[in-house]
Amino acid sequence: MDKFDHKAFLTTLTSRAGVYQMYDKAGKLLYVGKAKNLKKRVSSYFRASGLAAKTMALVARIDDIQVTVTSTEVDALLLEHNLIKSEQPPYNILLRDDKSYPYIFLSNEDKFPRLSMHRGAKRRKGKYFGPYPSAGAVRESLHFLQKVFQVRQCEDSYFANRSRPCLQYQIQRCTAPCVDLVSTEAYSAQVASTQLFLRGKSQELMVKLADDMELAASKLKYEQAAVLRDQLVQLQHVQASQGIEGVSGDLDIVAAAVSGGCSCVQVLFVRGARVLGSKSYYPAVKLAESPGELLSAFLPQYYLVGTRLIPGEIILNEPPADRDTLAQAFSLQAGRKVKLRSRVRDARARWLQLAQQTAQTNLQSQLDGRKTAFDRRQALQDTLGLPEMPQRMECFDISHSSGEATVASCVVFDQNGPCKSDYRKFNIENIIAGDDYAAMQQALTRRYKRLKAGEGVLPDILFIDGGKGQVSQAMSVLEELQVGGVEVIGVAKGVTRKAGFETLIRGDSGREIQLPGDSAALHLIQHIRDEAHRFAITGHRARRDKKRKTSLLEAIQGVGAKRRRELLRHFGSAKGVENASVTELKKISGISATLAQKIYDHLHH
Repeated sequence: MDKFDHKAFLTTLTSRAGVYQMYDKAGKLLYVGKAKNLKKRVSSYFRASGLAAKTMALVARIDDIQVTVTSTEVDALLLEHNLIKSEQPPYNILLRDDKSYPYIFLSNEDKFPRLSMHRGAKRRKGKYFGPYPSAGAVRESLHFLQKVFQVRQCEDSYFANRSRPCLQYQIQRCTAPCVDLVSTEAYSAQVASTQLFLRGKSQELMVKLADDMELAASKLKYEQAAVLRDQLVQLQHVQASQGIEGVSGDLDIVAAAVSGGCSCVQVLFVRGARVLGSKSYYPAVKLAESPGELLSAFLPQYYLVGTRLIPGEIILNEPPADRDTLAQAFSLQAGRKVKLRSRVRDARARWLQLAQQTAQTNLQSQLDGRKTAFDRRQALQDTLGLPEMPQRMECFDISHSSGEATVASCVVFDQNGPCKSDYRKFNIENIIAGDDYAAMQQALTRRYKRLKAGEGVLPDILFIDGGKGQVSQAMSVLEELQVGGVEVIGVAKGVTRKAGFETLIRGDSGREIQLPGDSAALHLIQHIRDEAHRFAITGHRARRDKKRKTSLLEAIQGVGAKRRRELLRHFGSAKGVENASVTELKKISGISATLAQKIYDHLHH
């Protein structure tokens, strides 16, 4: 196929706003972009000089460009976002949708409302406060509220069946409304104070508490005044450590840093003049070369999702070129005006500086981690005498409890470390319980059959957690499947079974290698092996727990929930059903003679 004729294409390109899509020779979408002026923007990719290396690599792969004209730049931005989300082009920044954000929920269904964490659809009647950046931030707030205002947080079923106060009352974290040790009026006052705090009206709350404290003292109710005084002190402490003087409303502070082919975006959440927390993102840098370009690609992917709250103000450390377009799109999504600012003063400037410093520190840590990973892979190459540095490594491990619920794990590491999206678990079936060799053979066969069929990428090195027997199984599987170019290394624990005393076994020669405890190559192998071990144990425990929680009766065809309930009610337990005769089973309502025989046969054969 001929090279893409960009000159002919540009002569016919419109100067209106729209979206452009770049494709390679195989018809695969490479990149989606938006433009206020399509002709001017697309032409910039084909200039003679000044292009970054990554942009040049993109341009070299272009075989076709398709454009979609839109009425406004905002429409182009929204269309670009939808295309990136649905098509996931390799040269665009891609963010996975976070799971729904947690809220603090205050019920209003009874006279003693309950505080709790809530995630998901807001179907229950009550008040929702948030969203919070993480479950940890919710738990921290709930702990503080429990300590200060003592509003109950126990489950309704637990609350309804108490006959005496629980431990929370004894440690002064609840006023025991379950056994009427607090009046409805006093409890309602604590709930009102809690709501003021959660709405960010801390100043108003502190004035109210101070007035109530003076009123209680004037009436000689010194114990009540002391409680109010303690609440006031706690609030003043929180306000001093978290509050932002002169800030009202909700805002996000977003700082981006780009260096060495890596990037970090730090988001600081401020709600009701209180810092609720922060979160770090490390989007893969595609074509962005500056913080402004990174934010231009990051912000639509971050905010234009249905579950995320867009605050009224977003503060950025560097303004993106399309700031006004982004502000219009966010305002349209939120249904109210949203401001994007980068020039701020006083408290906002201090928090922006903090977010920027955090982003730069996290980015440097990321770069240091990459350098460490590179050094370890280089040491592994030297240790094993490989012609090239390994780019992809896999490790297998087996986990079971005396042969029960055997699970094999496969973890994958690339040049950046763990590649968790490529991890796999294998439930091992039809082997003698506890036969690790057979389990390893089954897992490797299932894995490499798929890789051989093109369902994945073959690794450069295959690590096996085990000795010569497991390595032999791996070599026989690869030979049978005619898989070549994979270096097989066994990782056998030493006599002491302590880290640093492992023996490496080469699959091709059987030669044993003992590395010093401070070897960078050994540290990489230990990391991969430990991750495989962790992943196998996690899978095994989940499978074992699921099996133990499953009734023997659930596997019987024709016995649904209603019949299971009748059987258990009559015989008391699954064991009782198992010990019953066919005649006894037929006596149960809904159990025919044929079904009784089927149940008996299933449980005894």
